[in-house]
Amino acid sequence: MTEAYDEAREIIADLQRIVAPNGVQETYQLRAGDVDHWVYARGADRSNPIILFVHGGPAMPHQPMAWQFQRPVEEYFTVVTYDQRGAGRTLRTVDPESIADTIRLEQYVADAIDLAEQIRARYGVEKLILMGHSWGTMIATNAALARPDLFHAYVGIGQITNGLANESLCFEYALQQAREHNHTEALEELASIAPYPGDVPLTRDRIIIARKWAQYRGGLSAYRDDSLYFFGAPMLSPDYTLDELETLGEGNQFTLGRVLGEMLATDYTGVKEFPIPMVQLLGRHDYTTPAQPTADWIDEVQAPYKQAIWFEHSAHLAPWEEPGKFLITLVEYVRPLSV
Repeated sequence: MTEAYDEAREIIADLQRIVAPNGVQETYQLRAGDVDHWVYARGADRSNPIILFVHGGPAMPHQPMAWQFQRPVEEYFTVVTYDQRGAGRTLRTVDPESIADTIRLEQYVADAIDLAEQIRARYGVEKLILMGHSWGTMIATNAALARPDLFHAYVGIGQITNGLANESLCFEYALQQAREHNHTEALEELASIAPYPGDVPLTRDRIIIARKWAQYRGGLSAYRDDSLYFFGAPMLSPDYTLDELETLGEGNQFTLGRVLGEMLATDYTGVKEFPIPMVQLLGRHDYTTPAQPTADWIDEVQAPYKQAIWFEHSAHLAPWEEPGKFLITLVEYVRPLSV
C-alpha cells in the first residue's frame, strides 16, 4: 500500500513541478518568534505578485491540500504559505511543550508579520497580497490592521468576523436541518449541547457536535455530507511523507483548546475602517464560519477598496469547490490591486 501511495505522489509531484525558467519552487525554513517555520513557495514567474497564504485550522496546513486546486493560480501569482507554529512540519521543529504558552493569537500575528518581512526581502518586493482562510483570517486580519505597509490587499476566505455569532448560526442551521429531515441522531446530539453556545464553557467536544451536524448538511462542502476529497488530499501530497501526516491530528489537539477562547471572543464588527483594499470570498452555504456576519461587516466598513464575492456553489472550501471561479476572481479583482 505504501508503495502505491509513493508512486501516486511521484506522479502528482511531476505534474506539479514548476519547469518555467523564471519560476520558483522552493521549500525552506524561516525563523519567527523563536520557531523555525516550514515555508513553501511556488509560481510560474517570479515577476508575478506574491500571495502570502495564512492557513486555517487551527493547525490545518494548507500545503498538503494545495495540489488539488492551486496550480492554475501559480500562473498568475507566486503563492507562499507556511506551516504555523504547532502545525504540520513546523510542529516537529520544537518540543511542543516548550511553546505551549506561546499558542495565542498575538504570537501567530507576530509570526505572520515577521515572515512577511522576510519573504519581501527574499523575493525583492515591496508588498505582498495577504490571504487568510478560516482560522487564518483572524491572524491575517490582525496582521493587516497592525502592518498595512506590508500588504497590497487582504483576501478573506471563510472569514471569522464574529466568533459567537458564527457558533450560533452554525447550531441553528444544524438544528433546522435535523428537524427538517427528522434526523433523530442529530436531534439527540444537538439537544445534548443546547442551549448553544449558551452560558457554559464552549468545549472542544461541544463545538465538534455543532460542526458535525452542520457539515453533514453541506456546511463544510456544499451539497455534500462529507469532505473526503479535502481530508484525504494529504495522503497524496508530494510535500508530506506519511509519517509527517500524523502532525495534522497532533497539531489540532495541541492548539485548539489553547486558542479557543480567542476564537470565540473575536469580533471585527467594531472595526469601522480597514487600512488596505479588502476582498471577501463568501461561500453561500458556509456554516462552518457562516458568511452573513462578514457580508454585513463589509457593507459597513470603510476601506480604500472593498469587494464581497459570493460563491453560490461553495460552503467553507471555495478554492476547492469552485476552483475556476476562485482563479478568475483572483485575476480579475485581486491581481490589479498589486500594481
